[in-house]
Order: sequence, then structure tokens, then C-alpha cells
Amino acid sequence: MSQTTGAASSTSAADDAAISGPWDGPIIDAHQHFWEPAAGHHPWLAPEANIPFRYGNYDAIKRRYLPPDYREDAAAHNVVASVYIETEWDPDDPIGETRYASGIAAEYGLPNAIVAQAWLDRADAEEVLDAQAAFALVRSVRHKPGGPQHPDEPGRTLMSDERWRRGYERLGRHGLHFDLQTPWWNLHEACLLARDFPDTLIILNHSGLPSDRSSDGLKAWHKAVARFVEFPNVRAKISGLGQPDRPWTVADNRWIVQELVAMFGAERAMFASNFPVDSLCGSFDDIFNGFKEITAGLSRGKQRKLFHDTARETYRTVHADDKAPAGPPAPRRG
Repeated sequence: MSQTTGAASSTSAADDAAISGPWDGPIIDAHQHFWEPAAGHHPWLAPEANIPFRYGNYDAIKRRYLPPDYREDAAAHNVVASVYIETEWDPDDPIGETRYASGIAAEYGLPNAIVAQAWLDRADAEEVLDAQAAFALVRSVRHKPGGPQHPDEPGRTLMSDERWRRGYERLGRHGLHFDLQTPWWNLHEACLLARDFPDTLIILNHSGLPSDRSSDGLKAWHKAVARFVEFPNVRAKISGLGQPDRPWTVADNRWIVQELVAMFGAERAMFASNFPVDSLCGSFDDIFNGFKEITAGLSRGKQRKLFHDTARETYRTVHADDKAPAGPPAPRRG
């Protein structure tokens, strides 16, 4: 994996017009994780843990996964930066995870931006957001809002809870984005967030989780995402497209990827690996070669946005030749 820097560059008219085959330029992986389960910070990764998981059995990822492991997985691709996403670390220690991720960045040069943990409905939300925003690499937070686990299940998510929304409102004061992971049938609530807080960017994780690949399921997913994308302050990460007990293939995912690009446009969509989680469904090569094959017919300018520029602009990734903004020190892992 190349460790050249990934400074954003504008695309020319020629780039936008040219179609040059599969992307072979720099990549910013907009969604990945590092962890060391033996340290005991992740209850869901404990040897005896067995939470309901959308890919089924996940024992294979209950292992140490750090930048050397990631670089080995991504070696065939010109990944120049990555975005660390909170990992459901001990919920009583959200700042501890950010210190940990910052320490990894200082030691290895990855990650280059952080999406931190914050529990927006807790009494200490303001204190936690103050602390998270002070870290040099933090750009966004994630708090999975729960709610109905099936499109026909009644109920609402935390996105409709007034206390949670007060915590969400504080994101704008800190200049933080919000990474939203929720199934597509809850996106009507996300539309209200986008409407009511227009200055906060919402980044939809994992394509809105189109797990039902039936014709009716995909139509309903498409309709929900098309409504969500009407708001200018939303973006999407094309990732998390694996299916349980089925390998990641272009045939299975081509239409979804193409529709997401068509709906959001290359300037509001970005590719991501979700590694090591999606290693349960395919190799890094399977996934990124798949993205490259699916988008081979796009102009080079659009490809560059999808693979690099949109993530660079959204998460303001810090590269070797950048001067990182001020923040608390990033200690080495103890």
C-alpha cells in the first residue's frame, strides 16, 4: 500500500470527460476500524460474546487488527489515508477510545481522521463533545440510534427523542458531523434531522443497509434513500454491502452502487472498506476491485471524487505533509 500523501486536487474538464477504465489513483478509505480485543475495551469482541450480527457469526474478527494488518490487506491498492470509525468501545470511556485511536495515528500514520463515540442522550453529552472536538483528528461522531429492526416493526429511533436531539444540536456548536448508521426504513426520521439542523452534515453509513435484496426490498430501499438525498447536508458511504453466508460479488452489488452514485452524485458519495468487519464477506481486493469494476465507465474526475476527493473534503484527512490542527496530545498506546 502506498504511503504517498493524498492532497486533494481539482479535476479538470478533461478529467471529467475522460473515461479511462478502472481507477488506479489514490484512495481514501472512508470507513474502517482498528482494535485489540485482548485489551478488554470491546465487550462485543470478547471471546464469549455473541451479539446479533448482520453477517452472522463474527468470531473471525475477534482478533487484533492494527495498521500493519490493514496495510497487508490493502497492499494492492494505493490507499493514502483512512477514516477510523468508533468501534463500540466501552461506553463508559468514549474519550479513552479517541486517545487510543489518536495514539495509533501517531505511531503508524493511520488513521488520518476519526469518527468518535458520543452518547447524545446522556447527561454528559456536552462535556464529551467538548473533549472529542478538542482532538486533532476528530471530525464527526456516531451514536447508532436503534429503533425498529424491520420495516414493519412499530416504534421510533432516538432520532425522534427530544433529549437525543438536544445532544445532536450541540454538534453544530463544535463543527462536528454526524455519522448515521441506521437501516433505510428509519431514514424518514433522518430527513427531519437534516431539515431541522441544516448546518450539520449527516453521513449515511453503509449505504443505508440494503440487506433485503428482494425486488420489493430494493425498491423500498431506493425510495427511502431517494427521499433522504434531497437534503443538501447529507452524504453517503458506499460500504457494508456484504450478505451473510454469501461472498461479496460485483453481480450482487453493481446495481446498488450505481444507484447510490446516481442519487448522491460523486461529490456526495465515497467508497469504504469497513475492514476488518467486511472481511467476513470478502477480501479487501474483492471489495475495492469490485468498486473499481463497477465505476470503470465513469469519467476519471468522478472516479477520483468517489475514491478520494469526497472523503478528503468531508473528513479533512490529515496527511504527512499537512499541519494538523491543534488538539490534545496523541499518546502512544500503553
